[in-house]
Amino acid sequence: MRLFVSVDLPDDLADPVADLQNEFADASGLNFTDPEQVHVTMKFLGDVGNDRLHDLERELAAAVADADVDPFTVRYGGLGVFPSLDYISVVWFGTETGGEELTRLHEAVEDRTTAMGFDPEDHDFTPHVTLARMEHAGGKDLVQDLVRERDPTIGEARVDELRLTESTLTDEGPVYSTIESFPLE
Repeated sequence: MRLFVSVDLPDDLADPVADLQNEFADASGLNFTDPEQVHVTMKFLGDVGNDRLHDLERELAAAVADADVDPFTVRYGGLGVFPSLDYISVVWFGTETGGEELTRLHEAVEDRTTAMGFDPEDHDFTPHVTLARMEHAGGKDLVQDLVRERDPTIGEARVDELRLTESTLTDEGPVYSTIESFPLE
């Protein structure tokens, strides 16, 4: 199973996400994410065998306890790119509030999963939601202009759980399904 740990955005933010994506519609080279599947990736785990699933679920529950984060509200907004405006591979929106709590959860998940032998992250954690991936630089100038000029607010969402999510790759794009949820308490 191809797995990651996520904080999912609620369905009522799908329309504001789609509206923001529409602003980038004329930028060639972008492959947009499904607005109904947007999420904050807390940790990409990769291919995980069924034999590790029980231990992983136990460690993720422990990570939530370690983080000691009560349910909180995130206000999503702003625009950014990875790795840089000169070389764009991912276009994203971030958090205006709630980033500190997301970071604490990420750090606890990172500690527990690397102790299990999963690869550590090779970059600093930036809480974000992927809007699109850039497959070629045809629309780079438009993306750069929008990222520099726009500072949108997407909306707010309550975060009350982490999810262990399976990603199944299909010809139409990835399909996500929740394996287990870990409530914040």
